[in-house]
Amino acid sequence: MDSDQITGLYGKVSGLAAPVSARVSLEQQPEVRIYTVTAEWIQTDLVRNARLRFSQQWTLIADSNNHKSIRTVLPPGPCSPLSGELLSELSPIRGLRAVVRETGSQQLLEIWDRHGLRKSLNLSALNIHGRVYDDTQFGCLSWSECESKLLFVAERSGSSTAETRSGESASRKDRSMYREDWGEALTSKSVPVLCVVDLHHGEVDVLQSVPQDVSPGQALWAPGGQAVFFVGWYHEPFRLGLKFCSNRRSALFRLSLDGHCECLSGDNLSVSCPRLSPDGSTLIYLQGSVFGPHNQCLSVQQLDLKSGKTSTILGVVSRPQTGDFAGVYEALPSRCWSVDGQKVVFSSAVRNQKDVFMVDRGTKKVSSLSDNHQRQVEDLSDLSKVYGSWKLLTVQRDLMVVCCSSPNSPPTLRVGFLPSAGETVIWRTLQQPVTTFDYLWTVLDVTPTSDEDNGRYPGLDFGAILVKPSRLFCETGTPVVVFIHGGPHSQFPAEWNSTTAGLVELGFAVLMVNYRGSTGFGQDSILSLIGQIGSQDVKDVQRAVMTALQSDKTLDPKRLAVIGGSHGGFLSCHLIGQYPDFYRACAARNPVINAATLLGTSDIVDWRYTSAGFQFSYDNIPTAETLAAMLLKSPITHAAQIKAPVLLMLGGKDRRVSPHQGLELYKVLKSRGSPVRLLWFPDDGHSLSRVDTQVDCFLNIVLWLNQHLCANPSKQTPVTRRL
Repeated sequence: MDSDQITGLYGKVSGLAAPVSARVSLEQQPEVRIYTVTAEWIQTDLVRNARLRFSQQWTLIADSNNHKSIRTVLPPGPCSPLSGELLSELSPIRGLRAVVRETGSQQLLEIWDRHGLRKSLNLSALNIHGRVYDDTQFGCLSWSECESKLLFVAERSGSSTAETRSGESASRKDRSMYREDWGEALTSKSVPVLCVVDLHHGEVDVLQSVPQDVSPGQALWAPGGQAVFFVGWYHEPFRLGLKFCSNRRSALFRLSLDGHCECLSGDNLSVSCPRLSPDGSTLIYLQGSVFGPHNQCLSVQQLDLKSGKTSTILGVVSRPQTGDFAGVYEALPSRCWSVDGQKVVFSSAVRNQKDVFMVDRGTKKVSSLSDNHQRQVEDLSDLSKVYGSWKLLTVQRDLMVVCCSSPNSPPTLRVGFLPSAGETVIWRTLQQPVTTFDYLWTVLDVTPTSDEDNGRYPGLDFGAILVKPSRLFCETGTPVVVFIHGGPHSQFPAEWNSTTAGLVELGFAVLMVNYRGSTGFGQDSILSLIGQIGSQDVKDVQRAVMTALQSDKTLDPKRLAVIGGSHGGFLSCHLIGQYPDFYRACAARNPVINAATLLGTSDIVDWRYTSAGFQFSYDNIPTAETLAAMLLKSPITHAAQIKAPVLLMLGGKDRRVSPHQGLELYKVLKSRGSPVRLLWFPDDGHSLSRVDTQVDCFLNIVLWLNQHLCANPSKQTPVTRRL
C-alpha cells in the first residue's frame, strides 16, 4: 500500500459516524404513545480535515397500556447538519429549542419553536461577558421552570475591569500580565462566570456573589427558578489542569438570584455532575478525593433538598469480584433519572468493557442493563453476540438511548425501556453501522507472577484485548502491535477504535493492555500504581504480551512493535529500553521521557509528585531526593539500551507533557546513531486530536511498522487458512 491507499483506509475506518448525545420527546395519544428520539452524531471528513456534526430523528410507537414495549420503529428522517452549534437544549414543557451558535467571530443565542426562529440575541455584541463555554468541564445550557430564562457559563468580560486610581486604563496597564488558565484543552478558560438570559426583555446578567476563590461551572436551575446550583473549582493559590482530572478540590453551591451563596457539600472533596430529580426533591452528584490519582473511582451522593442531609447511594468500590459492578469512573449523563425518581442510570468501566447500570436509591442494588449480562456470557467465548462497550447517551420518559460498539463493530444506536423488578430490557436497534468488519477479538485476563505482585495491594489482576485479522496474511504468523493507553488511570474498553481497526485491516494483530492502575478494576488497582510507575506498569504490559503469545500461536513473537500516547508513550519507551531485544519498532505520541524535567512544565504538577510516590502540596519546592526518584522512574535512564527504531509525534501546544520531553529522547537517540524520526505538529496539543494530525500519525505509524517490523505485510498474498 502506498501513502494514498493507507490514508484512504484510515478515512474509511475513522469516517464512520458515532452518536454522541440524544434526547427523547413524548406525544401521548388515546391508544398509543409516540416517542421521538433525536440523536446527534459526529463524523470525520478527511476532505475538509474536520469533524462534522449532524442530527437524525426516529419515531417510536408504543401501546398506551404497555408503553414499555415498542410496537413500531418508523424509518429515520434525513441527516441534518448542525452548522456552528456550540450548545443546544430543549425546554421541558413547550419544546422550545435554545441554541448557542457561532458565526464567524460572533456568538448568537437563538430560540426556535415549531414555526421557526422565535428570538435571536447577539451575545458578542451585548458585551456583557466573554465567550460562552461549550466544553464538558464547565459548560451548560439550562432552562428555568417558567421557560423564560436560560443559564449558561461564559468567560468574564475584560471590559468590566475597573479604572485604576491613577486614571490609567487597567486593561492597558495589565495587558502583559500573566493570566492563569485551566490547562490542557482549556487554555481559553480562565475566569468563568454564571450568566442568565431574560428572554422576555432580551437582557443578559452576570450573577454576582460567587466566592472569589471559586470558578463556577456545570450549573442548573434550582426548583422554583429563584436560585441556581453549580460546581465551583477552587483556584487558589493557583490553577491546576482539569482535563482528565477528577481529583480537583471543588464543591457544590447554591446561589440565589438575590445574591446569597452557600456551600452544600463537604470540605476538601472533589464533586461534579449535579443532577436534579424529576420532582425537584433530590440532587445527586459524584464525589471523590482531592489529589492522589488524577482519575479515580467515585461515589454517588444524594442531597435531600428539604432536610439538607447528604447520603451515599454508591460508594467507592475497592476490589470488585469478577463479573460484579466495579464502581463509577466517568461523568453522569445530563439526564440519568427514572420517571419516578427512584432509580439512577449511568454507564461505567467494568474490567475490559463498558456497561450500562441502574441503581435503586432505596435498596442500593446495582443492576447491569446490557444484553451481555442478560445472555450471561460469562467467559465471553462467543464475542460475535457481544457489544464490548455500552455508553448511555440519555434516559428520558424511562426510555434509554445507548451507543454500542465492539472492536469489530462500529457504533450503533439502540433504545430500551427501564425494566420493572424481575424484568429484562428489550433492546431495539435504531441505526446499524454501515459496515462491520471480519476481525476476531478476545479478552485476556492476566495475572502477575508472585515477584510482580504488589505487596501493599496483593492479588490484583488486570486484562487486555486482542484484536486480529480473521485470516493469516503471512505464513510466519501475524505481527503484533502492542497498544498502550495513556492516563495512566484510564481504560481501553472493548469498543470500536479506528487506529486498531486500521492496523488490523492491514494485517497486524493489536493487543490493547489495561495494566494495573487502569479504571474498571476497582480503587485498589488504581492506588497500586502510585509510586510504582516505570516498574509495575512496564512489567504488566510485558506480562500481557507474554500471555497473548502463549495463548495464541498464530502471533509472531519475532515481529513485535509497541505504540502509545502520553503515559502509553512513557511505557512504550520504557519497554524498548528495558527489553531491548524484544521489540522491533516503537511509535510514541507526546511521551513522558524524563519525569524530573517535566515537573516544572506540566499543568498537573500534583500528579508528577503523586505518580512518583510523593505527597503534593501547593508550596512544594523540588528537592534532590524527589528529582532523583523521578529520574530513576523515567525512560531516559534506559535510553542507552534502546535498539528499536523510534517514531516520535509531538504537539507544539501540549500543556500536559511538554514537547521538549520527546525532543530530549530524540536528541539522545540521534547522538547515538539510533534510528529515530520526529513529527512536529505546532498547532496541536496533548491529544493530537486535529483531523489532519491524526491522519499524518496513522500514515507514519503504518509506514514505520512496514519498514521496521516486517517486509511490507500488506503486499503479501493472504493465506486462505482460517484462524
